[in-house]
Amino acid sequence: MPKTPTKTEEKEQIVPKHIGIIMDGNRTWARKRGLPTFAGHKKGYDIAMKVGGWCLDRGVNILTIYAFSTENWNRSKNEVSYLMHLLKKAFTDEIDNLHAKGIQVRVIGIEKGLSKDIKDAIKKAMQLTKNNKRGILNIALNYGGRSEITEAVKKIVEKKLKPSQITEKLISNNIFTADLPDPDLIIRTSGEQRLSGFLTWQSAYSELMFIKKTWPAFTEKDVDKAINEFSRRNRRFGGN
Repeated sequence: MPKTPTKTEEKEQIVPKHIGIIMDGNRTWARKRGLPTFAGHKKGYDIAMKVGGWCLDRGVNILTIYAFSTENWNRSKNEVSYLMHLLKKAFTDEIDNLHAKGIQVRVIGIEKGLSKDIKDAIKKAMQLTKNNKRGILNIALNYGGRSEITEAVKKIVEKKLKPSQITEKLISNNIFTADLPDPDLIIRTSGEQRLSGFLTWQSAYSELMFIKKTWPAFTEKDVDKAINEFSRRNRRFGGN
């Protein structure tokens, strides 16, 4: 049996302040159960609505979830339509609950391609929660790491700066998460071991965890396991 941590060991636990999650495996979860793809996405949505609270209760201040990538437009029209339906539901039906919990909702990604009703719902959700201080939920929507860096470069070019003025800090100040710390930990479910364009710039020194279970099977205990594993790692950032 695993050793029960002592009180001293529990006090020494290091909790990541910013966690990023690639919520992968909805379709696999559904397929293994003989269910339609939509059932997997709905179950994954239900878990996504819970994971923020799980993280917040453990001292995680910022959670960034990969909700829809720029590549997801390549999926079938019906699947994309259903995913957009779930996203709109999150920004309308769930927003009052998130607001009541003191969570600030943000969206990172590119507006182009999103419908007007989705954009309006996002705007209202962000406006409603903008002054909340308990925690931040970042929803990466129509997001891609390379497109984010491309947009940052465009902003910098518009400033007409000299090459000597281009620094890492300048680039960091022009990405979608400019005012936020980089993620300490990035989790991907469903066994794939790549980031697929998620927080490409920000993840340079993030701890990575690849979990075999699919996103709809993710539980509160998995949050604890991830935090415990993170706490055990020695983050040297290139030092000794």
